[in-house]
Amino acid sequence: MRDMSAPVENIYNLIPKEEIRVPKPPRYTSTFRDSVKVEEQKNKASHKTMGPAKVEVPSPKEYLQKHTHEATLAQKSAFLDSTGRAPRFLAEDRKRPPVPTRTEQPIMGVQTNKSFLKTNVAEAVMAVPKKPLPVYVDTKKGDKHLLETSGLVPKYTKRKDYGSTPEYLAKRNEEVRRAQEEYDEYVRERLRMGAMKQLSEAERENVLEGLRKNWDELHHEYQGLSVVIDTPLKKAHKERLEAEMRQLERDIDVIERHKMIYIANN
Repeated sequence: MRDMSAPVENIYNLIPKEEIRVPKPPRYTSTFRDSVKVEEQKNKASHKTMGPAKVEVPSPKEYLQKHTHEATLAQKSAFLDSTGRAPRFLAEDRKRPPVPTRTEQPIMGVQTNKSFLKTNVAEAVMAVPKKPLPVYVDTKKGDKHLLETSGLVPKYTKRKDYGSTPEYLAKRNEEVRRAQEEYDEYVRERLRMGAMKQLSEAERENVLEGLRKNWDELHHEYQGLSVVIDTPLKKAHKERLEAEMRQLERDIDVIERHKMIYIANN
């Protein structure tokens, strides 16, 4: 495509340019080419004339006669009589056995006076009517679905163990209670030996007040830092203040969650 910004007449256009030819890809050659050639030459030699070379010429006396193709139809109609029905000796083999007459006895010799009509009526009267399955309709066209599998029936509230504590929760609560008893026994034993002492409520409040005061001082100092932290010294000072504040927050949370605190005497 010619550049529209360049003028039509340009001295560089007078320099002949070498034509760049794109090489074509190799031509596709089938792998069955040789076998196809051999097969074509083999079958071509026997059909150089009109039709196969060795064909027996039909005799003029054996020409196609009239009704030649109707031979099968004629053979089939040979078994029918003048009325178009099959002969008796052929029809007997194809017939079903005749219906037994009223006077014939059953084959097994079993007879009964049972009235099937009355029996069916009695069974229909005494039968329990079939209860329809509970369904629900969710569209205006009347699409029905089973109510039991829909989740709308509170069937779990009718269970015998409904509302009771599950077995695994009772087992876990028992383990927690046993562990707490063992810990309390250990603490009492250590207190009797004089290895630990328990902080009173006043001492606990004093410790909390001191931790909160220290946190307020660090927070005040942290708020006074410069906005731009451009030196390694300022960055290290800021990181130190953040670490100390996080540690104080953890200590305050531990003391607030535990009412009884023990301190070793040593």
